[in-house]
Amino acid sequence: MSRSTALKPEQVPADSKPTLEMFTKNIGFTPNMMATFAASPIAFNAWATLLGSLSKALDVKTRDSIGLAVSEVNRCDYCLGVHSFTADHMAKLPANEILLARKGHASDPKRNAAIEFARKVIETRGKVGDADLKAVRAAGYSDANIIEIVALVAMYSLTNFFNNVFDPEKDFPAVAPAGSI
Repeated sequence: MSRSTALKPEQVPADSKPTLEMFTKNIGFTPNMMATFAASPIAFNAWATLLGSLSKALDVKTRDSIGLAVSEVNRCDYCLGVHSFTADHMAKLPANEILLARKGHASDPKRNAAIEFARKVIETRGKVGDADLKAVRAAGYSDANIIEIVALVAMYSLTNFFNNVFDPEKDFPAVAPAGSI
């Protein structure tokens, strides 16, 4: 049961309207999460800016895989539906790779290192070990890339926490828990 109501267009604060309209135009509809998040122009626009900046980090398959791994750890059903959909339709990841990502892995060794590191960051709240850093660096990631992975973990956690608190009505296909698949 949703704990919030997505804002109707006439309820959206003026400072959130341009950002929400941009997402609506790009996606083709207004996701309930965004129509709820838009109630706070400060938080919504800050998140949108971070999302836009981090869309240039790494590659789309790695970004979506990190989103899946983090959302699985944070048990965010809304985000798992969104990231499963985008991983399929935008990143073009096959179903087995989507499931692997949700479990914190990938068949590609370099992407696997990034996803494993991201999962370790969220599970340990950033208190990763030296071996974790050594492994992600050995896979070919620079310190700048590692910073981007941490930033992606934080950004996905923000939306996970938001959606877990407000539980907007689902408007992306639901997915089963990875443990039950």
